[in-house]
Amino acid sequence: MGSALLVTLRESLEAALVIGLMLGYLVRVGKSKLIRAVWWGTGAAVAGSILTAYLFERLAGGFEGRGEQIFEGLMMLAAVILLTTMILWMQRQSRGLRRRIEERLARTVATGESLGIGSLAFLAVFREGVETTVFIQTALFSATGQEVLLGAVIGLVVATVLALLTYRGAVRLDLRSFFLWTGALLILFAAGLLAHGVHELEEAGFLPPLVEHLWDINGRLNEKGAVGSFLKALFGYNGDPSLTEAVSWLIYLLTTARLYFGRLRLGQPEGDELVASYDTERRRKRDAVSS
Repeated sequence: MGSALLVTLRESLEAALVIGLMLGYLVRVGKSKLIRAVWWGTGAAVAGSILTAYLFERLAGGFEGRGEQIFEGLMMLAAVILLTTMILWMQRQSRGLRRRIEERLARTVATGESLGIGSLAFLAVFREGVETTVFIQTALFSATGQEVLLGAVIGLVVATVLALLTYRGAVRLDLRSFFLWTGALLILFAAGLLAHGVHELEEAGFLPPLVEHLWDINGRLNEKGAVGSFLKALFGYNGDPSLTEAVSWLIYLLTTARLYFGRLRLGQPEGDELVASYDTERRRKRDAVSS
């Protein structure tokens, strides 16, 4: 539940920020009539994401035994690559993001076509939706469907409420800190997902464990207990990991954390441009209402 909530919350909020920028730009340039196209594109993206989730579920259900273990392991590794790319890409692309969005909008608005505006909204939301779908599918490998669904729904609702309240100025959310620390948590989540994927591939005989049980602390913190199950679902905890699992987890965590926090020290806070742009649009709307 925790991993599904975290990923859905973050991905949904990112999509909401982009849609908020699009809506603010259209109002600012006097093209409010095109706002409907943004909502149509958003709705189509949500429907497309649900369809993608259904197709993923159907595909996952077609494997059994060793094939299922290999599929799950490879899916987890693919999710790690996607998740890591998303986190680091957001850091690198955050600067100039508003300018690129507005340039695309300006070119599309110039044509006066609603389809172009709707397509931009669709792509912005559908990308986040597909990423969320992949992560939720991998979460189903270590948690029940009810737990994952509940976490995803809570994350979506909280992200929607936060985006609306922040845009209307009802609350002041420190979005920079939010993206910073959720990014760090997602790195921990990805490290656990990697170790879990390696474990599945070892179980299938696809990878060698090297040392089957590097240590065993299940007597103190059992992975099947209440706390252990929570840690396993969120961070891929394993009370008796193999050497391959432990090494892959450590190498990934150290490498990715160094890249992530190294960029922060270089003055590239994640989502800085996006957050600043969102704050600007919020202030414009507040000033317009007050005047």
